[in-house]
Amino acid sequence: MKTILVIDEGNNSDLLSRMREGGRTVHHVASDKDACSLIAVADAAVMAVKLERMTDCQASLAAMRRLPIFWYCTEQRLPQQMDWGFSLDGVIFPSMSSTDIQHMLQFGARVHQQRKRWTDEREQLLQRIEERKWIDQAKAVLCEIRGINEAEAYDFLRKQAMNDRKRIGEVAASIVKVYQLIHG
Repeated sequence: MKTILVIDEGNNSDLLSRMREGGRTVHHVASDKDACSLIAVADAAVMAVKLERMTDCQASLAAMRRLPIFWYCTEQRLPQQMDWGFSLDGVIFPSMSSTDIQHMLQFGARVHQQRKRWTDEREQLLQRIEERKWIDQAKAVLCEIRGINEAEAYDFLRKQAMNDRKRIGEVAASIVKVYQLIHG
């Protein structure tokens, strides 16, 4: 990670200097709202904010762009049970050396990539489930209208999709929607 965006709502000049070690470019802003213009060039974001602001700041950054997000924790005591939010990739403490911070950034980048892959896989699976629902409904419609069995209905959908150069789910959705329009 070469470019780090630091959202510093306090005075954490020691963090900024340790982040710059190792040849990293550090962009510093005073709040998550100021991060808009610089988030596009950042490889990661570090939030130096109070615990109460962490989740809001995190959500704001995640809405702008998916990138590794770290929290710089200066809190003296943390609650026993804590919701770290939905996209926190690591925690950096004031006691960490520059080397420790570098390792945390590398580890957090891997965590972020894994979560990104899981999110993409989840979206693909949800899309497949939705497509499967349309196909099952379309098969039922075709069985009713054409008086054919499910295997023949599926073959019809597959051939229609190939002829139209569309995904079978698109063809199935069209059939179901037209049927619902006519018989709805």
